[in-house]
Amino acid sequence: MVEVTNLTKRYGNLTAVDDISFKAEPGVILGFLGPNGAGKSTTMNMITGYISSTSGTVTIDGYDILAEPKQAKTKIGYLPEIPPLYIDMTVRRYLEFMFDLKRVKLPKKQHIDEVMRLVHITDKGDRIIKNLSKGYKQRVGFAQALLGNPPVLILDEPTVGLDPKQIIEIRNLIRSLGKKHTVIFSSHVLSEVSEICDRVLVISHGKIVADAKTDELAATLSGSLKLSMIIEGNSGDVINELKKIPGVSGVKKQRDLENNAAKYTLEYKKDTDVRRDVFNAMVRIGCPILELQSGNESLEAMFLRLTKEKGGRS
Repeated sequence: MVEVTNLTKRYGNLTAVDDISFKAEPGVILGFLGPNGAGKSTTMNMITGYISSTSGTVTIDGYDILAEPKQAKTKIGYLPEIPPLYIDMTVRRYLEFMFDLKRVKLPKKQHIDEVMRLVHITDKGDRIIKNLSKGYKQRVGFAQALLGNPPVLILDEPTVGLDPKQIIEIRNLIRSLGKKHTVIFSSHVLSEVSEICDRVLVISHGKIVADAKTDELAATLSGSLKLSMIIEGNSGDVINELKKIPGVSGVKKQRDLENNAAKYTLEYKKDTDVRRDVFNAMVRIGCPILELQSGNESLEAMFLRLTKEKGGRS
């Protein structure tokens, strides 16, 4: 498990990471989402011990990353945005070198073979790294992060610069790794984080502005949910009946349409589901629902709204 408590990083008068706290549980893929310059990479560098914090603590499986760096770092596999590859080595020679550098205490050949199989580079073992595609270089970077079977994987924007096919392959790899590891995965692409991760933290100006399970992210970012409806019948009756439904916080008529119909927006609390009650209410007063759909602001729009101000440092 990774536990971050009141973590802060200042560069002179600039606060890059501002008193953030969160936990990443075993077997969970945690998405770290924010625009470029929000503080994602700074936070990841502090989690891995690459840079020190101004204040606050990071513990990896119970070990403090600054007070007990040797023990803590054996628990971490780190893939920075630019993989740390020695491009004139072959893939296998590079992994053997990293195996020795990390002082892994597992059977060397067997372990490297297993890691190469896991990231699908078994047939690239004798290839010189500089001759590989960017996607395969990224896989080699994943392989070095997996050496020693660390329980925690820190992945800093691992799909940047890849083509669509390579992105899909890397996403699938991350999902498979998430079954056996705690994964912290950073990105500035909302759709990517939503698709891969179990839980999402949104960071802006070095602060966490949202923390939610992926399927609850829209409600968390917006604070409420909306329905957009086209209903036929008397507008006064429709609005009065909809307002009576428990959990409904507001009803607004948008515009009149043809054939005595009108378009409405209904807002309701995020911990409720009013769709069945809406249907039953309109049946009671004889006002048929001609159309009903989510009227929520898109995730992309909410993300931009939360992070629109300038600030932070990557």
